[in-house]
Amino acid sequence: MRSDGEATRARILDAAAHEFAEHGLAGARVDRIAAAASASKERLYAYFGDKRSLFVAVLTDHMQDITDSMPMSPRDLVGFVGGIFDFAQENPEHFRMMQWAKLSGDLDLLPEVPAAVVERDARVIAEAQALGLVDPEWSPRELFGLLFALATSEVYFPLADTDSADLASKRAAVVRGAAKLIAVPDAAVR
Repeated sequence: MRSDGEATRARILDAAAHEFAEHGLAGARVDRIAAAASASKERLYAYFGDKRSLFVAVLTDHMQDITDSMPMSPRDLVGFVGGIFDFAQENPEHFRMMQWAKLSGDLDLLPEVPAAVVERDARVIAEAQALGLVDPEWSPRELFGLLFALATSEVYFPLADTDSADLASKRAAVVRGAAKLIAVPDAAVR
């Protein structure tokens, strides 16, 4: 069970995520965040210090959500890509905040993907390559970046307002693209 302090901190992070996703760091207002969180501005500053630190805390929290929700299997990398696509559609504010951080020019706002996560994902791709399921020409880290970019492309570059059928079609296209990206060339098949 959460203590009152933990519950207040969680409400502030949630309210801040909505505010920052909508307005970015520069346009966000601490008074709106505090009001939405049913917390005082003083409490917000006590937990996070300043608006910039709160922004970084929200992005770090989101990065943890992203890495926790993306299990990767060497036998199902295209399923992983479909899962990222789904996560991005369900949590667009995560990715909107990343864009706001990039637009600010202050790249120190962006949290680093934990080294353990990078290594874990690279190992899974290397294992898929060793099993002959993924083109061995790819660097595992580069391939991960390409798969992630493909999976999140609809969030960053939506082609139109989408209904569920159109979104399902886009998801299928992303998964197909991932399958083609990782496909083992005929000459490499053992």
